Amino acid sequence: MTNNENTAQTAPQTAGTAAHTHTHTHTPRLNFAKAAPKAFKAVIGLDAAARDGLDPALVELIQIRASLLNGCAYCLHMHTSDARKAGEDEARLHMVGVWREARNFFTEKEQAALDLTEAVTLVHRGGVPDDVYARAAAHFDETELGHVLALIFTINTWNRIALSTAKVAGEDER
Repeated sequence: MTNNENTAQTAPQTAGTAAHTHTHTHTPRLNFAKAAPKAFKAVIGLDAAARDGLDPALVELIQIRASLLNGCAYCLHMHTSDARKAGEDEARLHMVGVWREARNFFTEKEQAALDLTEAVTLVHRGGVPDDVYARAAAHFDETELGHVLALIFTINTWNRIALSTAKVAGEDER
């Protein structure tokens, strides 16, 4: 992955199709929590289980990075706000999108988690490389690594829910 590919990605192209230009007129869409309450509660349960035992600052960094990659403004706003409330340094928040060029802002463990987040979020680009997985496994014990992966799966699910139901950034509905 080149340095330019590390920044937020929106409307990725699929084989044989042009990228879609998205315009949201804020036409009401499905309220996923009301339409599929069991599924919604299951995602909430997965989210809570994934976070268990992880450093809250790391949780927010992972969620911010995945939301940037997925172009999810709703989740990005929510998780940067949560990180600020938890005392996260503003400079670090500004560097998440370019963490490879700003490694001095992040610990080796955080860098390993951010790298794994990118690989899992962008899994369509060739899977999760062995070196990325090995780096994460060197910084997290098996239980922590399982939770980090579950958190990455969960934020990618939340991003897809927010994007497909046209959630509006700044309107935190929790």
